[in-house]
Amino acid sequence: MLLSSYTSNLVECGLDEAGRGCLCGPVVAAGVVLPKNFTHKILRDSKQLSAEQREELAIEIKEKAIEWTISTATPTEIDQFNILNASILAMHRCVEKLQTQPELLLVDGNRFHAYNFIPYQCVIKGDDKYFSIAAASILAKTHRDTLMKDLAKEFPEYCWEKNMGYPTIFHRKAIENHGVTIWHRKTFKGVKEFLD
Repeated sequence: MLLSSYTSNLVECGLDEAGRGCLCGPVVAAGVVLPKNFTHKILRDSKQLSAEQREELAIEIKEKAIEWTISTATPTEIDQFNILNASILAMHRCVEKLQTQPELLLVDGNRFHAYNFIPYQCVIKGDDKYFSIAAASILAKTHRDTLMKDLAKEFPEYCWEKNMGYPTIFHRKAIENHGVTIWHRKTFKGVKEFLD
């Protein structure tokens, strides 16, 4: 069972992102503030759940959270700042949108840059330790999957509705055969070799 909170008294916002390892598309971050003693039977790291479970949980999280936000960093920003800094930028944008003032940011992973002097705690594999981070991972993943499915209609050759932009054999071959789109990350290996 995951933990409801890191502290007993502070307003906490869980932060996570989706799409860091992709060759194209934005990186998407989500921030979630949950009620203090929130628990759930199946909520955990989004990677351990089926697409159907994630979609159902996303609806439930949005209903039960005190507040939630979703933000992105574009492929251009990823190329400009690198994927780590772009992921952190997307998380900062999530915090900036919050109406609820968090007193602690719980961040999945081991790297973050302070935002607005709000205390933060990085938690390695945090999406499998704290409900708020797991909830953020669900919202980020489902939002990004929807974005990639929409983009796939415009660029059907790359099968983004199935690979979500990750470097599958099919996706890498499609880049080789059809070239690089405006949504590809130009600094990433597997893309930069095929730039004109």
